[in-house]
Amino acid sequence: MNLFAHHHQHMTQTEAPLAARMRPRTLDEFVGQDAIIGEGRLLRRAIQADQLSSLIFYGPPGTGKTTLAQIIANTTRAHFIAINAVLAGVKEIRDAIATAQDQRGMFNRRTILFVDEVHRFNKAQQDALLPWVENGTVILIGATTENPYFEVNKALVSRSRIFQLKSLDETDLRRVVEQALSDGDRGYGKLNVQLESAALDHWVNIANGDARTLLNALELAVETTPEQEGIIQITQAVAEESIQQRAVLYDKEGDVHSIPLARLLKVCGVLIQMQPCIG
Repeated sequence: MNLFAHHHQHMTQTEAPLAARMRPRTLDEFVGQDAIIGEGRLLRRAIQADQLSSLIFYGPPGTGKTTLAQIIANTTRAHFIAINAVLAGVKEIRDAIATAQDQRGMFNRRTILFVDEVHRFNKAQQDALLPWVENGTVILIGATTENPYFEVNKALVSRSRIFQLKSLDETDLRRVVEQALSDGDRGYGKLNVQLESAALDHWVNIANGDARTLLNALELAVETTPEQEGIIQITQAVAEESIQQRAVLYDKEGDVHSIPLARLLKVCGVLIQMQPCIG
């Protein structure tokens, strides 16, 4: 890496949003998802042994899907290629396959292809990828917020191990904030941030299991609150201003569907009134 590239990387790391800077780099830094990544679990063992088959991670935003892929990139000896299905097309898939073939032919090296938002690939794009996953040219790691059993090519799903990530619980979210406040290199460890317990309680409630939402709120609060005698005091009022409303997720398959009870009753009442009278 030349001096310019090193400087550019440093600037990117320091100027990136807090949620990006605090993204875990190792399994030990990863918070939550103990059911699939805890000590002794299959996925953790496979990552540590660098013996991965094709995988699909699915779950709500901010639960660690992309982070797990980046941890794999940091630890694997395989060549790692990352593309985003929103931006990539068949050409990018073919380019990735060509690179994978070169890596295998010249260096006898495996290639891991990470596809973020894999459900955004249309049928032609998924079909273009399938033969190369099937013959082992690439190991696919897909990330999606949608249920892959409905949104991803059934042939791709059948050749992949599916891991569902859950929304982070209250303990996990509090650990995320603790990490950000104590990390002097990537977080706010060099600042004297005093966070009221009521402020943290509010964030944890509103974040709704999404670590990214939580860190965005913390960043906004810290960066916009002036120091007073060397202390950045984050009160509940500041916390409420930095995060507006609870995120409610909807999906057509019902895996993360959630409707407030009052609204549900209102909708049901309207439907009842719309039923024609009989008799």
